[in-house]
Amino acid sequence: MSTDHVTYGSADTSNAESSSSSTNGSDPFAGSYDTTEGTIYNVSGGDWDTISAAPEGEKERIIVNMGPQHPSTHGVLRLILELDGETVTEARCGIGYLHTGIEKNMEFRSWVQGVTFVTRMDYLAPLFNEAAYCLAVEKLLGITDDIPERASTIRVMMMELNRVSSHLVALATGGMELGALSAMIYGFRDRELILDIFEMVTGLRMNNAYIRPGGVAQDLPEGAEEKIRDTVKLLRKRLKDTTNLLVDNSIWMGRTVGIGYLDLTGCMALGITGPVLRSTGLPHDLRKSQPYCGYENYDFEVVTETTCDVYGRFLIRVNEMEQSLRIVEQALDRLKPGPVMVADKKIAWPSKLSVGSDGQGNSAEHIKEIMSESMEALIHHFKLVTEGFKVEPGQAYVAIESPRGELGCHVVSSGGTRPYRVHFRDPSFTNLQAVAAMGEGGQVADIIGAVASIDPVMGGVDR
Repeated sequence: MSTDHVTYGSADTSNAESSSSSTNGSDPFAGSYDTTEGTIYNVSGGDWDTISAAPEGEKERIIVNMGPQHPSTHGVLRLILELDGETVTEARCGIGYLHTGIEKNMEFRSWVQGVTFVTRMDYLAPLFNEAAYCLAVEKLLGITDDIPERASTIRVMMMELNRVSSHLVALATGGMELGALSAMIYGFRDRELILDIFEMVTGLRMNNAYIRPGGVAQDLPEGAEEKIRDTVKLLRKRLKDTTNLLVDNSIWMGRTVGIGYLDLTGCMALGITGPVLRSTGLPHDLRKSQPYCGYENYDFEVVTETTCDVYGRFLIRVNEMEQSLRIVEQALDRLKPGPVMVADKKIAWPSKLSVGSDGQGNSAEHIKEIMSESMEALIHHFKLVTEGFKVEPGQAYVAIESPRGELGCHVVSSGGTRPYRVHFRDPSFTNLQAVAAMGEGGQVADIIGAVASIDPVMGGVDR
């Protein structure tokens, strides 16, 4: 943490001027200037003893920068804290340190290429980014009801596995930031099991680009269903480690109960969604209220708590992982043989993908057809890959329930092969508004737990 400056709220200008001159005279490292609120001292070195004490009856405050690179902050989030001793009197978020221009870049890529951009926003929930974007594109194309059932089932299964892996990171890093190092070890140990599944199915552990407009890139490889079932059983067994370690743990509860308080009124005023909202007792979940990908056919519960604090959000994430595993098992039971890409060959790109000798690529049958049997198929494949399909003019908005709340995608088409505009409502960006409401009036140490309970991912915030 670095200290920017110290402000003495002086109403007497003469006193401020004398304090300024005496300070400058005795310490060459501490400059000062007057404002309407008092004298600002810029401290760039030297000894704290050279800073004159505030006159009796006047207020002293310290502005502290926590981040953007700090062991106790999520990613490159910068927190600007105004402190009165150990009490936070004002908290502000500084963002933009991870800006990648993803939304702007998508205007210069085809609709399918956009998937490889959006998957890198919230990098802990890449499959949710892909799903929201593809559902919006499919809505514009008017093919929502044409998506094969097997593709929708695979989407649900992969998203719920991704929800578990995201929550594991939230619990692991949140525990580490509050001193529970064992929670960090358990969380990342269990997350590796899910990343192994992602690698087996998509070829990549993160930033998968697996969900595509019209379906998914390729079907499940041989043996995937058995491996997923075995992993779900193992996760159920291992997740108890985190539960036994932290639930009702007096030290953990001392750092989380009553900390980062935000009630339903505050959540509604700020547009907060996800576990932070459900910790107020409101069972708002888009999988139930606005089902997509066939979620209305799955049996699961919306987990809520009424504590409105960090501990309640921790309990919600622990219990949501069990609900996600229930959904994964149901998805496995619902899997039926069939296509995983829409039948319309003008949209279904890439065509007939399968895992080949190089780990990923077109099936041998498709390569044989386009390379030696059908010139028309080769031309179509070439144009579809290089130019992409066209989307009729219009706009669409689709929202899904990501691990952090409502993830919305608004796409606009001008009738070409590239988006005119793509904009995301990322829950991390919206939920960060709650930092001031949760932190001001509390202790500086409690800011860490409050931010961890929001679980912001800066790739989604800055985009």
